[in-house]
Amino acid sequence: MNEFIRSLVRFDTPTISNAIEVAQGGRGYDRFTRGTPVHAMNGAKAMCGYARTAKLTGLKPPAESPEVIKARRLDYYRYMAAGDEPTVCVVEDLDVPNAVCAWWGEVHSAVHKGLGMSGALTNGVLRDLDELDQGFPIVAGSIGPSHLFVHVTEFDTPVTIFDLTIHPGELVHADQHGAVIIPEDVLPKLGAAIETLLASEQIILGPAREPDFDIDKLLAAWKEFEKART
Repeated sequence: MNEFIRSLVRFDTPTISNAIEVAQGGRGYDRFTRGTPVHAMNGAKAMCGYARTAKLTGLKPPAESPEVIKARRLDYYRYMAAGDEPTVCVVEDLDVPNAVCAWWGEVHSAVHKGLGMSGALTNGVLRDLDELDQGFPIVAGSIGPSHLFVHVTEFDTPVTIFDLTIHPGELVHADQHGAVIIPEDVLPKLGAAIETLLASEQIILGPAREPDFDIDKLLAAWKEFEKART
């Protein structure tokens, strides 16, 4: 199953979102992000993996001692390295809507990729756009130059990113469009659902891209499409 999950990075997140509804047999699945993220896909099409979660802040210096902050950061790295792969790092910036502290940049893209993670999803700040590791996509809330006083406050806890609450261990698929949670009960049916979805879309896309396409051909194709779609 983990190899199948890794294979889902071939598809964009809207395709996965639609395929979940195909697998469920109807529309209305709503465990997806809201709003418009920024992104650095770094040569990747998408990320997909089990959520490893954390929270951070950085507008003000931490009230805790430097020793406590350093120890928690090392524990955070251990936690991120320990999940059942594939994994996605999901970090909530508690300073939103005033977030200015970039956790994600050249160093952390290299570190988290090196730890085997497939990407990062955050509502926080992204920087070092020209220095990020290839193959490690990052979807974020904003772009900025500084890390200010950024530090981890907790990890392995539910987080909220773009109005979506994500629990540790939930399966996340994300790209430049945002993120969606793949329900466990859908996963065994998802491969077939993707195939059904892509085939149904071709009922419209095929004729629409032909040079002789017109309204009559659209109406005929749409009739067949309605029979096949969810």
